[in-house]
Amino acid sequence: MSSYVYRKYKSTKVIKTKKFAVSTALYGIDFSDHFNYWKFGFSALMLTDTSFFSNKNYQEPTDTMETLDIKRMAKVIDSLFSTLIAL
Repeated sequence: MSSYVYRKYKSTKVIKTKKFAVSTALYGIDFSDHFNYWKFGFSALMLTDTSFFSNKNYQEPTDTMETLDIKRMAKVIDSLFSTLIAL
């Protein structure tokens, strides 16, 4: 995430936010759609809750609406909306 976008996102103070840079050596980092942009030299932004690292139900039969934290997901969306408007 560019430093500018990160600062805007974090400044919404709606949800705890951390920025980190990783390489494709990190298992699972290339499982998401952003990897295809990176592969062809385009910048890409990935917002993540760290998927299967933090949610044992991720992409499993138990990955149902009942196992999701909808309120926290809404905060992520609200922060992203505010960030995009600010850009």
